[in-house]
Amino acid sequence: MTPADLARIHASAFRTQRPWSAAEFESLLSSPHVFVVAQGQCFALGRVVVDEVELLTIATAPTARRMGAARAALALFETEAKQRGALVAHLEVAADNTAALGLYRSAEYSKSGRRRGYYPRENTPAVDAIILHKALT
Repeated sequence: MTPADLARIHASAFRTQRPWSAAEFESLLSSPHVFVVAQGQCFALGRVVVDEVELLTIATAPTARRMGAARAALALFETEAKQRGALVAHLEVAADNTAALGLYRSAEYSKSGRRRGYYPRENTPAVDAIILHKALT
């Protein structure tokens, strides 16, 4: 997927926060530590540093939801991260994103923390970020 493809899917997937631009994706992907995996109209973007990987974002186009694409992309993300030497994965997710929380829990991610008021929302209070992790061994 090109940075423009990533930006298009990201913009369609995230309505409660500012989507990332093609230039932002291009900048991230210029790092040798950052990688992207895709499954249809879903992608996962990660960054491996030493033996840890952070899921920077995962996005599914609305027309591809509830078809297993995010589950497949998350599995590809974990496989690629392990191939790059990661032993543990970290991510954060908005506390009101019940679909993503369900996906991560079903993939055996565990809660390791919370950032209060992390995700700004228009006309409503900011939402907490739930921090999750998973051993990849």
